Amino acid sequence: MTLVQPSGDMCVQIRQELREPDSPEEIDRDIGLIREWLDKQPHLPKDMDDGRLRTFLRGCKFSLEKVKRKLDMYYTMRNAVPEFFNDRDIDRPELKEIMDNCHIPPLPGLTPNGRRVTILRALDKDIPTPNASEAMKLVMMIGDIRLLEESVGVAGDVFIFDAVAASPKHIPKFTPQILKKFFICVQEAYPAKIKEIHVINVSPLVDSLVNFVKPFLKEKIRNRIFLHSNIDELYKYVPKSMLPSEYGGDAGPIRDINETWRQKLRSYTPWFKEQENSKANESLRPGAPKTADDLFGMDGTFRKLTID
Repeated sequence: MTLVQPSGDMCVQIRQELREPDSPEEIDRDIGLIREWLDKQPHLPKDMDDGRLRTFLRGCKFSLEKVKRKLDMYYTMRNAVPEFFNDRDIDRPELKEIMDNCHIPPLPGLTPNGRRVTILRALDKDIPTPNASEAMKLVMMIGDIRLLEESVGVAGDVFIFDAVAASPKHIPKFTPQILKKFFICVQEAYPAKIKEIHVINVSPLVDSLVNFVKPFLKEKIRNRIFLHSNIDELYKYVPKSMLPSEYGGDAGPIRDINETWRQKLRSYTPWFKEQENSKANESLRPGAPKTADDLFGMDGTFRKLTID
């Protein structure tokens, strides 16, 4: 199983943290209210199923206004950043290359407080630098699957970036413009709650990279970044037992977990294809259409990362 769902006391704890109503009827009422709102938005698709709406509600702690803003951005970004959302076929050479040379899987289990853990790492310093937009597309693909499959709800996300293969030659393709688009997507268009970001195998290069990325993150997320000089420090936050065997845990080889996700991504290929037309129609948006400048403020003033 790729995503173990919470149960028992953990489920109760998560529901309390997410302010989930006790009554299923109240949740159904909220879903109905969101559907009524969607019906009145001429520029937005009407294809969001109840399961994904429930996930948006949980990710927004059942704030209807926040859900509305997220849904608008969810569909708007598909129109504004097609390079992240088109041609989502895991067997395309560009995506296959990333899956072959990088591991990016969400782990099956949950932390004791109900959080989902995802590990991201490259396998070799000498591999060719992947296409940055394709790499971010892959992250979004996994995010969309989780929207569909996190059926009970989790208490947030923990990301572990293993920088063991970080190299200066990988950096130039990850431009400030691409990073800004990516982090706006993650923070504004998806109902993810990023609770912790852990970076292991740090180096002076990694310190520079983290400082370069921080301006694109909300302050509360910046304050949740932890750099670790050894794996034992990570165990204070993430139980050792739930990690892959390469990190001393009992979850099995990370390569196997990554391959399981490759198969899952492949099984969703028809759905991803259908979703390419599910995006905002700016010509029908009440008021002025949203432009790239409205969304990203692309004014050419980005600073460059300098590596000594």
